[in-house]
Amino acid sequence: MTGFILRRLLLLPFVALGVSVLIFSLLQFLTPAMRASLYIHDPKQLNALPDIIRKYHLDQPAYVQYWDWLTQVAHGDLGWSETAREPVADAIRGYFPATLELGVYSFACILALGIWLGTQSAVHKDRLLDHISRYTSISGASLPTFVWGLLLLMVFYGHFGWFPPDRLSLAAGLFVRAPGFHPYTGLITIDALLNGQWWIFWDALRHLILPVATLTYFLTAVLVRITRSSMLETLRTDYVRTARAKGLAQRTVVDKHARRNALIPVITLAGLLFVGLLSGVVITETVFNYPG
Repeated sequence: MTGFILRRLLLLPFVALGVSVLIFSLLQFLTPAMRASLYIHDPKQLNALPDIIRKYHLDQPAYVQYWDWLTQVAHGDLGWSETAREPVADAIRGYFPATLELGVYSFACILALGIWLGTQSAVHKDRLLDHISRYTSISGASLPTFVWGLLLLMVFYGHFGWFPPDRLSLAAGLFVRAPGFHPYTGLITIDALLNGQWWIFWDALRHLILPVATLTYFLTAVLVRITRSSMLETLRTDYVRTARAKGLAQRTVVDKHARRNALIPVITLAGLLFVGLLSGVVITETVFNYPG
């Protein structure tokens, strides 16, 4: 397993390079003027188009453009973000910690709930818990995330006023931006604990509850189905039957024999889910006004 992971890590730079070449090649179908026009926000600035083309070497051959871009990336210059209205590197430093924090908390809930529900659903096959788990999974996979998020927002914030949107309350936000608060990691809950500010921690956690619940409900459905299927297959194997024939308790059979082997495909899927979670969380962030 260690050798496999090391080989994958060694291949990672080449994969990233190949993806960058592919995307850069697709962009070459756009003319230099079309690409440079992204930096024009006023028709009166159209006369600056040739200067922009020369500045970014868009009139040079493709390999020269790519080498120039690669050199800039190596020096930490990732370009300009029109959406954030700031350099891409600064936008990543400013917004990615919030997305990572939301993703980590959501992933922990998805993993714990998905594996537990999938296991119990397989052990109690065709019983009440199994039916509830399957119906919940189907509804979770069928309902769009923004619909579920809006429902939670209307009930728990609009009606009860319990869990507000955004990342922090106004008072907590002002305190975090004050000179005395040290943002060690960019993750508010972790930084609050490192600064000894428990009220900031609870405030940030309260704002995380609804977006985490939205993502958990949506993605747990996938993990439950895979865990249940893998557990059912494992429970039919000979070594599980042998363990039961020896008189081992049901809990011991499930926890120490069946689930360990059933989790192999689940862990593989969980890695893909985490990557997809970080890249696909934008809709949930928009619904809850979460600055990621």
